Amino acid sequence: MYGETVCCAGVTPDGKWKRLYPIRFRHLSGKTSFKRWDQVRFRYSKPRRDKREESCHVHEESIEILGELSRKERSRAFDPLILPSVAEAARRGQSLALIRPIDPNFQWKRKTDAAMAEEREAYAKAARQGSLLDRELEALEPTPYEFRFRFRDDEAEHTYVDGDWEAHAMFYNGIRSGKSEADVLEWMNRTFNVEYPARGMAFAVGNQAKRPQTWQLLGVLRLDELSGAEKAQGSLF
Repeated sequence: MYGETVCCAGVTPDGKWKRLYPIRFRHLSGKTSFKRWDQVRFRYSKPRRDKREESCHVHEESIEILGELSRKERSRAFDPLILPSVAEAARRGQSLALIRPIDPNFQWKRKTDAAMAEEREAYAKAARQGSLLDRELEALEPTPYEFRFRFRDDEAEHTYVDGDWEAHAMFYNGIRSGKSEADVLEWMNRTFNVEYPARGMAFAVGNQAKRPQTWQLLGVLRLDELSGAEKAQGSLF
C-alpha cells in the first residue's frame, strides 16, 4: 500500500500478467470492492514512468466486475504461469511471476512505535490529499505486525515481507470478530504454515520499478495443484 493507493496484479484472458496501478483504498473495501478471484474489465493506458512491460495505468472509473472464478477454474488459469524460481522469472525478463514455495514459513514481528506513527501519518497525509470518498483512509490503523515468509524455490532461499493486502485484512477481521491478538496470530499461523501448504499454495512475486533486481512477495494464494491428467487438458485461457 502506497498512501491512498495499492498496487494490484492480474492476468488477462490470454495469460498475460498486468500490474494495475493506481487502485485506491476504497476499491478494496466496501460496496465498490473487487475480490481476489473476481474477473474485472477496465480501461487503461501505458504509465509514463514505469517501463515494466506488465504495468498499466488503470482508469478507475471504468472498473467493472464480471464474475468470480471457481476453484477449479483458478488452478487451470494460473497453473500454466507457475515458474520454478524467482531467478527464472528475472531471466525471462518478467517483472511479475507465480511460484510454488518450498518449505514456506510464515512469521511475524511487532512493529516499533516509530514505524506505526510513520504509517499513520502516511495514511492521514494521503487522505488530506484525496477526495471526500477517501477520508476513511485517515482513520485506517496500520497492522501492528510485520508479516514475513521464509521459503525456498528451485534455486535459492528467500525471506520476503508479506505485501499481500489480504493478510493484513485477515488480521483485522480476526480482531473485529472478537479474537485476541494471540488468537488471531495463531489462526494466521495455522492457515499459512499448515493449511495452505497442505492444500496447495502459490506466491505472486514482483520486482521494483527503480530496483528491478529487488523482488517482493505481493500475494499469497491458496491454489490447488493440478494432477498430470488435469494439466494435460491445458489452460483455462
